[in-house]
Amino acid sequence: MAARAVQVVTEVAALNRPFDYLVTDATTHVAPGDRVRVSLHNRSVRGWVVGEAPLERELKPLVKWLGYGPPTNVVDLARWASWRWYAPWSRFLATASPPRVVTALPATPAKRPLAPTQRVTLEVAPGVLTLAPTIDPLDVILSAYQQCYDREGSLLVLVPHEAWARRVRERLVRRGVEVCDGDDWPRVRAQWPVVVATRGGALAPTPRVAGAVVLDADDESFRSTSAPTWHAVDVVRERCQRDDAPYWLTSFFPSPALSVASTTAHLGDGSDWPQVEVVDRRQGDPHDGALTREVVLAAHRALASSEPVAVVIILQRLGAGRLLACAHCGELARCAQCAQAEQDVEGQLACRERHDVRARFCRACGATKFRSVRSGVTTLARDVSLQLAQPVSEITASSSDAPLARVVVGTEAVLTRVRRASLVIFADFDQYLLAPRAQARRQAVSALARAGRLVGARRAPRGLVMLQTRRSGDVVVTCAVAGNFEPLRLEEIEDARLLGLAPFGARADVAGEGAPAFVAALPDDIVVRQSGTSFTLGAPNVTRLAEALASTPRPPGSLRVAVE
Repeated sequence: MAARAVQVVTEVAALNRPFDYLVTDATTHVAPGDRVRVSLHNRSVRGWVVGEAPLERELKPLVKWLGYGPPTNVVDLARWASWRWYAPWSRFLATASPPRVVTALPATPAKRPLAPTQRVTLEVAPGVLTLAPTIDPLDVILSAYQQCYDREGSLLVLVPHEAWARRVRERLVRRGVEVCDGDDWPRVRAQWPVVVATRGGALAPTPRVAGAVVLDADDESFRSTSAPTWHAVDVVRERCQRDDAPYWLTSFFPSPALSVASTTAHLGDGSDWPQVEVVDRRQGDPHDGALTREVVLAAHRALASSEPVAVVIILQRLGAGRLLACAHCGELARCAQCAQAEQDVEGQLACRERHDVRARFCRACGATKFRSVRSGVTTLARDVSLQLAQPVSEITASSSDAPLARVVVGTEAVLTRVRRASLVIFADFDQYLLAPRAQARRQAVSALARAGRLVGARRAPRGLVMLQTRRSGDVVVTCAVAGNFEPLRLEEIEDARLLGLAPFGARADVAGEGAPAFVAALPDDIVVRQSGTSFTLGAPNVTRLAEALASTPRPPGSLRVAVE
């Protein structure tokens, strides 16, 4: 056997480069992507073969073959992702690797065409689809399957959470489609016809992609919040471009990053959004409890329906601050400059940024007495149970899968547990509208859309969405009542253009001990803004930002770079 050497990227994230190793008689079958064990600085570590290496010097041998890893195309994709999000190559290789040693792959089943009774007559062109929340996206998946049937590779279907992925897989199996779970690594590696997965499916180890469908492409779950802050939609786009494969991205409220791309279709209109009623708490009886009288009456009507879960009440507390409301007129205390919620600061009122520290008085009526608008899910569940005289189930992200009562109170985790309801109540919608986050409005619309899937469309309503708020004139509320979010979408695009946000610019947040030295060494065309001990970088596009980050020496000390 001719002598041979390979390049290996180890799982040691601090050493973000390949090392050369000698192939032994026991490891002659290693191929790019395979996992191996090597000796590095007298430590036994795992790694991935990423390519061939020249035999120019004496090399350490590979210790052991650890089975299959991601194919060559995913290895190259992981290298691109590490450059794009300024992260170790090994982090992405680990995401695309099996949790256990895999030494054999199953036989791949042949693609089967849809039965004549299962075929869809609507052929949806690839691109960005504005899909109303109550429209069934299965037709989009089946249309993509039909269009990709003759192409080599797997059809990737990405959804925001596992409960939805499970339902999609079950529905496709009933239609005779060979589908596998994204966590079934051997089948995915064997290039199963259809792979349904969540965020990690963007790096699914299939050798080739025939096409891709991403449902609710603007959902926050597709973005990793921990470093590296990669986004599954960007990875899918890059992957489809490399394989010359079509892709479909659906969104009920396309973000500027999607809106600026060519939107190929609008499936559904305002009548496919839920029916929304607004209850302004400023005009209600101050003696009302957690739910106003109008909401209590609507809840009793919903309890007369036959739905197993009749009433869903959502309390999502976003941000760090609590809201203060005037005890006389109910108006919220808000900053005159940024419109964010004000808090008590040593006997005065001020927003989190301290734009306008002022005396304690209501801007609307001049009263000086305020009350805190706050209640946790547990307190709300207790109060609702007393108001409705009904047993209540409390649901949070950590709740078990116990049977649910007809009234459910919880965070947005409720929206993944409950499939249908007669009434969805947002107990304090202002917690969305006044959240101290750049995406507060978008998160509010997202919550409304997902609630709409429980109650159905207004053209054929099964139920109703009710908003308890003190900001009935907010643009999100008025758009929700009208079922038309086009004004808000256009406003978001203009804001992104003015602020240099995606897709009109690129940003990254830098923090840690080494942050000052790192940003000082950046090229002059990168805009740097400091906020406390952290920095925000701005660039005209993601390519320039990635190049600047990659070309800047990494200083000693901790450094966290979060590329948006």
